[in-house]
Amino acid sequence: MKGISIAKQVTLVLAVWFAIAVFSSESGATLALRPPFPQVVLCGLLGLLFVAFGYLKVFRSWLYAIPLHWLVAVHISRFVGAYFLILYHRNELPFAFAVPGGCGDIVVAVFATVLVILRCLSRAMPPALYWIWNTLGFIDILFAVMTATRLALRNRDSMVALLQLPLSLLPTFLVPLIIFTHIVIAIRLFRLQRVSAT
Repeated sequence: MKGISIAKQVTLVLAVWFAIAVFSSESGATLALRPPFPQVVLCGLLGLLFVAFGYLKVFRSWLYAIPLHWLVAVHISRFVGAYFLILYHRNELPFAFAVPGGCGDIVVAVFATVLVILRCLSRAMPPALYWIWNTLGFIDILFAVMTATRLALRNRDSMVALLQLPLSLLPTFLVPLIIFTHIVIAIRLFRLQRVSAT
């Protein structure tokens, strides 16, 4: 991919990854997974992101250079939590996952939207606001993943909606990106804090 900008390369990789995730679900491969294999897939994808972050300097430098609110904007996708609530009312997802996870995701998505809008309006954003949002969002996604894992191990059928489109894109695409961007944001905030202290 020589001669192609890093931004275009990242976009291309994400597009191919997304297409593979959709194909895996359409083919029935995702639905055939039994716990804990969906969690293994999620962790494997997250691991690949961190390998790229650790070994591809140009990728790491790009993540450090892009506007911080671009990374925050990824989390606007967490309005998907509203769909969790819909599936709960249809008895397709259990309360223990759908309601706390769905409400938490909606709150995080609203907070992320506010941060992005304010930043686009050229408002100076205190790092503390990013810290609060990032911490809450990270706790929320970890809670959702752990709850989904616990419930699936107890009763796979209770969480089968997460193995079918569109929610199958969560473990195979979106959740690894969400966790990864949370950690990258935290690293960037630590770096900013260190620079400010000198």
